[in-house]
Amino acid sequence: MKRIFLPATVFLILWIVFMSCNAQTTRDKDLNPSIEPGAWQTELYFPLLKDKKIGVLGNHTSKIKDVHLIDTLLSAGFDIVRIFSPEHGFRGEAAAGEYVKSSIDPITGLPVISLYGSNRIPSPEDVKDLDIVIFDIQDVGVRFYTYISTMTYMMQTASSVGVPMIILDRPNPNGHITDGPLLNSEHASFVGLHPIPVLHGMTVGEYAQMVNGQGWLENQRTSEIHIVKVENYNRNMYYQVPDIPSPNLPDMTSILLYPGLCFFEGTPVSIGRGTDFPFQVYGHPDFAKEIFSFTFTPESRRAAPHPPNKNQVCYGIDLRNHEPELLHKEQNFLDISHLLNAYEHFPEKDSFFNDFFEKLAGTSTLRDQIRQGLSENEIRDSWQKDLQGFMKMREKYLLYNP
Repeated sequence: MKRIFLPATVFLILWIVFMSCNAQTTRDKDLNPSIEPGAWQTELYFPLLKDKKIGVLGNHTSKIKDVHLIDTLLSAGFDIVRIFSPEHGFRGEAAAGEYVKSSIDPITGLPVISLYGSNRIPSPEDVKDLDIVIFDIQDVGVRFYTYISTMTYMMQTASSVGVPMIILDRPNPNGHITDGPLLNSEHASFVGLHPIPVLHGMTVGEYAQMVNGQGWLENQRTSEIHIVKVENYNRNMYYQVPDIPSPNLPDMTSILLYPGLCFFEGTPVSIGRGTDFPFQVYGHPDFAKEIFSFTFTPESRRAAPHPPNKNQVCYGIDLRNHEPELLHKEQNFLDISHLLNAYEHFPEKDSFFNDFFEKLAGTSTLRDQIRQGLSENEIRDSWQKDLQGFMKMREKYLLYNP
């Protein structure tokens, strides 16, 4: 039998690859040491479901490890009466802002009531025959990400007909940051219901407690909620979400860049919708090629049928070189530098902002500050007083350290 001898260079390459893979595996394991989302801890909420008629407000992220929550509940013999779905639908396939009809889920045969179609608020008739409603959705910790608005509206309706809720809490991948201007009530909308900053630094369970405690439900009702906490979690941890939360947030880099880049949805600038890298680039056909050297062309796709600057070559900035772990560690603030850079170099400044910008910012002040040429530090300083007040108010609702 012949022996095979590898050349030294080949052996070295194989060894480097092996060590790199091993280091990556070790690092990934260390990043999320035994974190257990609320849904995984079935022993804490299964007893509450016995002999109950159950509604589930969830989507494709509602999983216990690799098994969908609905499948787990049905396998355990629980009576699931209906499903409620948020933006993007129950299976998470609809594009941002796409109208989602109520339907029958083809896999389970259960009725799905869409809360991103003809109604954003569930009707009392949709809830009153239930004994309990479960909420389990992976959020990203940003005010204008609509899952927390849908949760609030379910709390409102459930409280009006006396139906309690179980909130299966999950880590916030942006939970290490609390920053940005607070929303003014005059700019309240489905992309921002309450006077909180852009990055609120809370899990959905903590947020639900704040909604109750601050009297933000209609007629200052209080929703009866039972929160199943995340085990082995604190808000400074880097948390790799197991499933992408929506079609245009395909990875952790996009999730971490999303808070600052989403402001571009209130401008003509593309953030890569209609490409393989949404929320990881920005650009526009009229940017100077000498400054914005990266090019991309948005196209119609399932996740973005009508992207800004469709089929036009955009000149911009590529942010994909950020390692998510480093981005999480180094960026502990709301990054508006890209927004200021784009405005500075946009040729038609009178047409840079559209009416949606105020809803995202939650205030008209930010648009005015940018037009006046204030620096990033000056803008950031302007919201610190309100931010400190919010953080003090928030303390009594926090469930996790630090």
